[in-house]
Amino acid sequence: MDGALHRVLDGREVRIAPAPGGVEIEPGDAKLGPHVYRYLGGPFDLDGFAAFAAGDPVLARLVLRLRGLRPPLAPDPFEALVTSITAQQISLHAAFAVRNRLIEAYGERHEHACAFPTRERLADVAMQDLTPLGFSGRKAEYVVGLARAELDFDGLAALPDEEVKARLVALPGIGEWTADWFLARHLARPTAWPVGDLGLRKAVLHFYGVTDPRALKAQFSRFANLAAHYLLVGLRVLR
Repeated sequence: MDGALHRVLDGREVRIAPAPGGVEIEPGDAKLGPHVYRYLGGPFDLDGFAAFAAGDPVLARLVLRLRGLRPPLAPDPFEALVTSITAQQISLHAAFAVRNRLIEAYGERHEHACAFPTRERLADVAMQDLTPLGFSGRKAEYVVGLARAELDFDGLAALPDEEVKARLVALPGIGEWTADWFLARHLARPTAWPVGDLGLRKAVLHFYGVTDPRALKAQFSRFANLAAHYLLVGLRVLR
């Protein structure tokens, strides 16, 4: 659009543009700063990861080539889960298109950006109304069911990883893959390691010659989340 990213955070549209030493946001409201910081992956400890990666030849090379890479974080737990549901068993390109149609149809329009639909809005939607947007009948059922679930999604942030996963996988449509990505891309849990992700399996095989990602989780320890993202990006751009 104008070289900047427009995103609705905390109910307000924010313009995020590159600036020397960081980013510039408009409006420059101090209350929006923490939301932007988190959205851009601010909680990740890149310095600590770089020091850790220096002892691993694969990660050391990736950190050198991808220096500064921060995985963005979904700002809302409901958005994070719906986003993962749309991506189940289809290409990322197709999932992106379906998600955009959902946002256009049910999100609140701002000047340049559209907010992700609220949980309350989607709870009132008939499941069959989502299929013209590209949702399968089963995924439409999952999304509406998720919106109507009694689980306190915000409260998950106070729970340990395994308890978060246990509560999520008890919901229809939420499996281990989705729960792992929730830990990784919403809660920014350092040890999140999505072992069921096909892309991660390919990356681990390519860089380490290992067929099962579970064999490497302990090796990456408290930096497993960042290691997963650097391996995934590295597979796309450095192979």
